[in-house]
Amino acid sequence: MNPAAEITRGSHVRLHYTITLEDGTEADSSRGGEPLDFVLGDGTMLEGLEDFLLGMRAGQRAAYSVSPEQGFGYRDAEAVHVMPRSDFPAEMELAPGVIVAFTTPAGDEVPGTVTALDETQVTVDFNHPLAGHTLNFDVEILAVQA
Repeated sequence: MNPAAEITRGSHVRLHYTITLEDGTEADSSRGGEPLDFVLGDGTMLEGLEDFLLGMRAGQRAAYSVSPEQGFGYRDAEAVHVMPRSDFPAEMELAPGVIVAFTTPAGDEVPGTVTALDETQVTVDFNHPLAGHTLNFDVEILAVQA
């Protein structure tokens, strides 16, 4: 990879990142593990996150905030569904915080987080866990290839 190359759409990028929430809670990080390798624009990262990387070069580090509009959007009350407990296998362990995979009629798999339950119903939130949050994104560019 060329150390003088500047990140543009289609660049192969290797970076370390840390994402924190407004209150400083770490939501995700590659530090202490493998760096993230991707092609800018391939869908690995949200476009709102990618936009901040444009023009950066290997060796640079930056921190910026990503609004909900640029990130995972706002929470949508209509994405929270109350479902009959009988829709779930009897042996399935359900508790608040458990993530369950659901298959849409189109065959796509989507995760839902159990937020509440009782003997007859289960409340499942299909919002992305980072929806509604301003994300603080700290990146260190390790390598760039045009």
